[in-house]
Amino acid sequence: MSGVGENQLISIQPDELKFLFELEKQSYCDLKVSNKTDNYVAFKVKTTSPKKYFVRPNTGVIQPWDSCIIRVTLQAQREYPPDLQCKDKFLLQSTTVPPHTDVDELPQDTFTKDSSKTLTECKLKVSYIATSTTQRSSESGATSGDGNGSESISVTAIQRLKEERDAAVKQTQQLQHDLEMLKKRRSNSANGLSLKLAAMVGLIGLIIGFILKLTLASPT
Repeated sequence: MSGVGENQLISIQPDELKFLFELEKQSYCDLKVSNKTDNYVAFKVKTTSPKKYFVRPNTGVIQPWDSCIIRVTLQAQREYPPDLQCKDKFLLQSTTVPPHTDVDELPQDTFTKDSSKTLTECKLKVSYIATSTTQRSSESGATSGDGNGSESISVTAIQRLKEERDAAVKQTQQLQHDLEMLKKRRSNSANGLSLKLAAMVGLIGLIIGFILKLTLASPT
């Protein structure tokens, strides 16, 4: 078994899998695997956590002095690992195969260790990179012995309640202002109607009085 990221047959870049970690979101890392020999080289990717990662292709054949890209996808996670530390590991096995061998033609024992062939292995570590969202969420969700996690949650909740209270106060003030304006409009409308009614009653009274005068003044 050779060192991380390189052996006698292939080289791997980068030599460590790094994923941007965010809850409920997938993340991926591309590996470039290069054949350093004049032979056809077959490879196979294994991991200690096969349910967490999706590897394509996980098996393949690389022509002499050629290369290929392997995409490793971290499936969406529902919770944060402690301190964003990851203990997962990957193992990339490689061995020479006959010229023009296709991946579908590889025997089942291609990557089985025995004395009749050369099987080399590269171990790759995994690390998670925290985004700004990850850091805030991880700190809020942490439950350490000194109570920092609970304190962060309390501060966030209090801040949110203050914002909701301020918004409610502003909305109440706006409603009160609208109500006062509506009352004034109704009052002005009522006053205008009263003045018009009084003027009409006065005018009718004058007309009736004038008619009475004419009636009384006319000879019988």
